[in-house]
Amino acid sequence: MNETRYYKVAGHVFGVTGEAECFALMANYEPFATQGDGSFVAMLTLERKASSSDVAFSEELRQEDEGQEIICGRTADGEHVFEFRWLNETAGWLVCSEDYREGRLVMTGKYEKMAIDNALMVLYALATADKGTVLFHAAVVSYEGRGYMFLGRSGTGKSTHARLWLKYIEGTALVNDDNPVVRDGVVYGSPWSGKTPCYRNVSYPLGAIVLLSQAPYNEIRRLIGIHAYVALIESISGKRWDERIADGLHQTEDALVAQVPVWHLECLPDEEAARLCQLNIKR
Repeated sequence: MNETRYYKVAGHVFGVTGEAECFALMANYEPFATQGDGSFVAMLTLERKASSSDVAFSEELRQEDEGQEIICGRTADGEHVFEFRWLNETAGWLVCSEDYREGRLVMTGKYEKMAIDNALMVLYALATADKGTVLFHAAVVSYEGRGYMFLGRSGTGKSTHARLWLKYIEGTALVNDDNPVVRDGVVYGSPWSGKTPCYRNVSYPLGAIVLLSQAPYNEIRRLIGIHAYVALIESISGKRWDERIADGLHQTEDALVAQVPVWHLECLPDEEAARLCQLNIKR
């Protein structure tokens, strides 16, 4: 028997309808549980696949990262489709309405938790993209009442740098390891994290955003204007070939670089890098 539960992230409520067995996989959402009042940005229905047939769609784009692949496209009826694959096996298909307010996840029975988390991340990011909200690929720590967000390509050392702050900068706490949400200059914890589970329903004004690059030395500099804007682009989740989504993300990025200092840290994975960063970016 299906039931519906609601969750609130960065002030946005979304709902999930599914069987009890599905919610048993969703303990990371419990800190964000809320009461439904009929107002929500998105509703996802979870379906266990009843037949062996695939969801048919025409492919538009593929994204790959560390064994995970997302294939984006449309059905013959024009619905948006995202196929989630892990280690070359399909975990499920997210089929969305044009405005991303409604979606259904058709699961194959393989990697069900991965399918649910990916579907909700995609649906949430796209449904809120025109509401001043962005989902980042970043690690975030809190320090003295503010959040500090570390960006970089996969393997750059975002999580490592966050751990250095936790180890060497007294009073630091981890907010999220890989998928924080930013809205109106405030960074929020989320139900989605990376290799380090961290599902905290907390929020902090953003003190700074730091783009990380590996280097044989430690050096930091402030980024201004277009350089700051470009530093954010690769770390923001969103379907940029959709005009409405792209416009919403552009406006949010513009506002963010005007509100929050952006820095570039070329660094080693050591204590000196963490202390250099903290000394320069703290307001």
